[in-house]
Amino acid sequence: MHFKRFLCSATATRRRHPHRQQRAVKQVEKSNFSEALSDIKARITDSDFIAISLQKTGGHSAPWQRTLPIDTSETAYLKSKRAADRFQILQFSVCPFSVRDTKLITHPYNFHLFPRDELKIGMPSYSFSFQSSYLTSMAGEGFDFNACINNDALISALRKIVSGSEVYGDRPSLTIDVCSERQVQLALDALKEFSDVIPLRQQVPLKGGGVQAVRAVLTSSEEDKNLLEKEIENKEQEQRLQVVGFREVIELISASEKPVVAHNSLNDFTFIHSKFIAPLPPTMDEFTTTLHSVFPYILDLNHLMKEIGAFEKMNNISGAISYLESRFSAPITMEISNREDAGEVDIYGHIVLRVCRLFVILCSILKISLEVPEGQSRQLSHSLHRYTDKLYPCSTKSTEPDAENVRISTGNSRIVSTDNIVFLWGFKGGLSARGLKDLLCDSHDVFSEHFDVRMICRTCAVVVFWTPGFSERFLRIMDSGDTFSGKFRDMISVGLRASSYEMYRKVCESGSWKSDLAECLDQAMDETENISEAKSEDKKSVIYWNEDDMINFDDL
Repeated sequence: MHFKRFLCSATATRRRHPHRQQRAVKQVEKSNFSEALSDIKARITDSDFIAISLQKTGGHSAPWQRTLPIDTSETAYLKSKRAADRFQILQFSVCPFSVRDTKLITHPYNFHLFPRDELKIGMPSYSFSFQSSYLTSMAGEGFDFNACINNDALISALRKIVSGSEVYGDRPSLTIDVCSERQVQLALDALKEFSDVIPLRQQVPLKGGGVQAVRAVLTSSEEDKNLLEKEIENKEQEQRLQVVGFREVIELISASEKPVVAHNSLNDFTFIHSKFIAPLPPTMDEFTTTLHSVFPYILDLNHLMKEIGAFEKMNNISGAISYLESRFSAPITMEISNREDAGEVDIYGHIVLRVCRLFVILCSILKISLEVPEGQSRQLSHSLHRYTDKLYPCSTKSTEPDAENVRISTGNSRIVSTDNIVFLWGFKGGLSARGLKDLLCDSHDVFSEHFDVRMICRTCAVVVFWTPGFSERFLRIMDSGDTFSGKFRDMISVGLRASSYEMYRKVCESGSWKSDLAECLDQAMDETENISEAKSEDKKSVIYWNEDDMINFDDL
């Protein structure tokens, strides 16, 4: 099933940020889409890589709903899937680029999309959400929300209906009502008898299906008739292009088989899959299989950044570029094709240029050659190939491409099985990870061996047992009602609960996305008394635990 994505109409004025001098990025709207499509097709063919960047209407609405270090690839995918199903894409930046010596040659385009899926009747077919924090950030960037108003031809059609106008352009016309396809054909055959009349089939947006009408347009001469036929042919071509919409750009990228560079590939490509390829499948494996068939090579900047061990936490693109350029000798000269507008430049879509620049800098530092031999544009070097298609969150040490691993740092990270992770919730806010660990140490000898505690939110924490079997032992003690000592016993008496990682996985799978994770876990516990051993065996997985990556509410 394919979705249609319509381009925004141009607005009368374009808001520009008064304090920034940005490089030129070609802005593409409905009015210049056909021209840009032809242009970008040639640029994609001539370039070696394609960078992308998306501007969306929202993301996660609670801290636990974003991808966390405790997430496996499956739970991370479910979180990204939820965001993609709920929110839309407002801008899609595409930048074909190549590298020649130390010169970065870029061709940036920023497509303004009208976020809706349309049926044949031309009316909105679903709703979507805006997130206020995203709107605030976009407004601060100078985003022009007027560009998201679709100048629909339906408005023009309604005006004609109200006024009773029966003209086609400036030519007289007559609409013939029909009730079936047979009557359509009879009307078309009858109109062939009139040499100065051109018949047109029309879709009538009626509830219940594609009932059609026939419009007879009167021409004044043979020359006028030829002119009208040419106009109709051009309009049909324009409508065919509009129906395909921005998906045509996606298909161009796919057909090129060029490596696609992104900053947050899992999040971005769940949106792309959802809007332009097909509805998102239920599992990560199905998603990656489909995605790989469309985009053979995906390169995520996060995985390259993790090879530079000095800034594991640096996720801001501009900050990463500044950091690298100040500490490494990686001189890059950027050449941009859209220089004709340099006097008055939009800021929209500039992030995609930073993605290109950061990618080239990282590859330069890591000694990865980006120059593609002539005639081998669809072949990646071995040094670059090892970084492709890593869609699971920032794991660079996995030996298997489908392993359920999560974000990793080159610092003091350790592998931990999800079997050794326990969730605790139901305590009052304000308790720190350090304070909770002290309470646990004094409560029972099950905490005599090494373990770690980290907060997920203010009322939910995870405990990692580094000794195998101790997590199951702790859960059995909780279920049996055995006595704990100290303040931890008091916390249990007022509602503290515990569960295995499977309960968290169940929350992500069930679609229970309340802002309070503790409430979601309560609901899942009430619905499921016992998780079957068979299910647990089927979904064993590991994560990469890094203390520096976890949310530290003690510092907030």
